[in-house]
Amino acid sequence: MRNWDRSRVGRSEPLVFLIALDSSACGSESNEVPIDESTTSGPAVSTTTNASVFADDIPVAFTPEGGWSNTWPDPILSTCTEPLVDGAPDLRGMWRVIEVTDDAGARLPQHNALGHFQRIEQCGDRLVVTAGGVIHDMRCDGTEAHGVHDVAEFDKRTPIDVVATYEDAVHVLRPVGLPIEVKRWREGEHAVWKYLGFTARMELVGPPEIDPATLKET
Repeated sequence: MRNWDRSRVGRSEPLVFLIALDSSACGSESNEVPIDESTTSGPAVSTTTNASVFADDIPVAFTPEGGWSNTWPDPILSTCTEPLVDGAPDLRGMWRVIEVTDDAGARLPQHNALGHFQRIEQCGDRLVVTAGGVIHDMRCDGTEAHGVHDVAEFDKRTPIDVVATYEDAVHVLRPVGLPIEVKRWREGEHAVWKYLGFTARMELVGPPEIDPATLKET
């Protein structure tokens, strides 16, 4: 079973939970991503064409100290061959927010989430969201132990603990100790991201491995 390195981020305080909101600049160079080598479950996995790579074989990624900016980190799960678990919505890809509405359904044409990019990777029951200067790597199994143990997007310092699940083809995030839910799901060719006080519709602009240098904020 995966052992998560909780000493790196500590416990979260009852602050506003913010995950991957700021529009992030795009670049072509690679950032070094902190990983927890203790989370691998066995010997090094062969990278030959016929080898199977499972979620447990790839170390957990964390947000670099102070967050990342300008240059997108490399994808985390690009070598994984494990199929998605039953009930998981297929959210894999690089997504761009094209519409934002408030909780009453009114459009918010000046909202700062418009044009925002999110990279979502999935493998087995594992999901990684990279956006807004953070990397949130999780297992969607409903346990606190395997959820997000990282830092909040708004300051890249505040520790957060978040439980992740798949419920009726919806990805649900629940920060520990707070009555908050953040959700993502598919609606046809779009993905929908329900956040705090708004709902964003996102278009797919490419696979998770797309070169971020080709992307532009709108």
